[in-house]
Amino acid sequence: MSQSSNRDVKRRQLLMMTAGFVATPAILRAQDGGLPLDEEEAPVKRNVSGFRAHTWQPYFDSLRNGAILVDTKSRTLHYWSDDETIVRVYPTSVPLSEELTRRGRTSVTQKVEGPGWAPTPSMKKRNPEWPDYVPPGPDNPLGTHALYLSWKYYRIHGTHDTRKIGRQSSNGCIGLYNEDIAELFELAKVGTQVLLI
Repeated sequence: MSQSSNRDVKRRQLLMMTAGFVATPAILRAQDGGLPLDEEEAPVKRNVSGFRAHTWQPYFDSLRNGAILVDTKSRTLHYWSDDETIVRVYPTSVPLSEELTRRGRTSVTQKVEGPGWAPTPSMKKRNPEWPDYVPPGPDNPLGTHALYLSWKYYRIHGTHDTRKIGRQSSNGCIGLYNEDIAELFELAKVGTQVLLI
């Protein structure tokens, strides 16, 4: 065997051993019952690659009208249908700072396909150069669909800027990829309960 071939074989062996070593914690976690469900376990500090799986029971009394749980720490949105036949987990964008983050219970009050967007008074104060209104289309910050919540100015919506997903990048809303919000838009109802943690 030539010296070059021998180096290639050793390189491949080293890569396989490294992959096995890296995968071992995930395999052991899966054997122990999967990802941590407890809010106190495994805090996630940055992107969507480290999301926590949640069950609905610690957060909702029932699934009447379906339920949406937004985990602002792991930057994920969980959806459960009222009959538990549909469960989805989507990566999200979250607010830029704690001051812009609202947590607690709300619900979907309106569903809008092709939403228009206007900055809130506080956004306009911080960014006076922003337009007063952006119609539906590729420049609209709300993307293709929006779920309006009972909290004034707060939405779960799409975004045309896919770089924002998985990051602290919003002025208060929860953003999803346009294809994800389109699916959630079909699943959620007016009256779907929402909890942000």
